[in-house]
Amino acid sequence: QVRLVESGGGLAQAGGSLRLSCGASGRAFSRFSMGWVRQAPGKERDFVARISWSGGVTEYADFGKGRFTISRDKAENLAYLQMNSLKSADTAVYYCAQYKSPFVLGPIGEYDNWNWGQGTQVTVAS
Repeated sequence: QVRLVESGGGLAQAGGSLRLSCGASGRAFSRFSMGWVRQAPGKERDFVARISWSGGVTEYADFGKGRFTISRDKAENLAYLQMNSLKSADTAVYYCAQYKSPFVLGPIGEYDNWNWGQGTQVTVAS
């Protein structure tokens, strides 16, 4: 059974940084693409970033380009989201996701095709 556990959220000041981690278990981590989405209160889920199973391909939402970096550590079965230059608009619950099919970098918008963590709250104070 796939289990994804996020950590690293919390309160940050505008302009500050946070690094989110996602621990994955239940199947071979190196075979599956990983991603992050976020959801602010009263808003739809937003794609944040995704990374291929190999780590060779990454993709970011426009709001994250130049500020966010997604990465993965195959040895530790961890995915990360480094967030710099945080803004109050980044306040949201951040969810880690793992694509259900191996060796595919699937569209993050196809939510049923991803497994999800429980989320971690990120609050940015202005």
